[in-house]
Amino acid sequence: MTSMAIDKLDLARRHAQLADLRRYLDVQEREFATRRAQLQTFVERYTSSLESLYLELDALESRLHDTTCRLIDGLRRQGADWPAPRAPQATAMPVLPFLPSGAALPAEPAQARIELEPPTLKTLYRRAAKRLHPDRATDEAERRACEQRMMAANQAYAAQDRAALEQLLLAAGEDIVRVHGGSTDAQRHWLKTCENAVQARLRVVRAHRAALEATPVRSLSEAIERAESQGLDPFGVMATRLRSLIRERRQELYIGERLNAESKLAPDFVQRFAARSHAASRGSVGWQ
Repeated sequence: MTSMAIDKLDLARRHAQLADLRRYLDVQEREFATRRAQLQTFVERYTSSLESLYLELDALESRLHDTTCRLIDGLRRQGADWPAPRAPQATAMPVLPFLPSGAALPAEPAQARIELEPPTLKTLYRRAAKRLHPDRATDEAERRACEQRMMAANQAYAAQDRAALEQLLLAAGEDIVRVHGGSTDAQRHWLKTCENAVQARLRVVRAHRAALEATPVRSLSEAIERAESQGLDPFGVMATRLRSLIRERRQELYIGERLNAESKLAPDFVQRFAARSHAASRGSVGWQ
């Protein structure tokens, strides 16, 4: 088989592999979108059921904080040493990670050859970091050698020594065109660019899918679904708990707004608020 025929077969094989990779990426993106839509449906149920109650509770906590600060100021004027209370944090409603849009792949070239500009020093350094990183080593001796080469690359980049970076890359097996620029096969360059772009996009999709599955929304939604499958009303239970907390905070606020620093009840009121604020900072009553 002639060299030209071998090249054509290799290009056809890489075209087919790229097409397979793109189809796999499409599947992964659709699966992410489907899974996110499922969780978003739960988020909307959660928000519609509980957000107004959380907002009311947060507003009461804020007013209680202001009332407590007023009492502390008065107690300090009397010589008491009270620390400033911890400011309440608004309850955040669950938010799911979005998958950013991917960039379109470049158009397939019509010409046989293209001219590549020499890469920037920063690009050379990034390629050196990728090729020379000690994590690529297979044994301890190779790791030490990689560490030395990576140290040399760091020094070359810091000194803006392009020639030293180029030498390190070429010694590590980097293609000379990727180091110096120049004429290269347009189809192979296009295929390599597309392969790198699709693989990078796959890493992004996988990372976002992992983040989506790691969010507390997933575990909470599963717990809610299990409870509902047993005939329970978990949203109703949470709403009842929030209403109970709202009643308690209203009662506390009613008392606090009628206290002054001279009252014997003022230190106890401040102490209760401080203790609850400390507990809340370690374990929120929110959706998490």
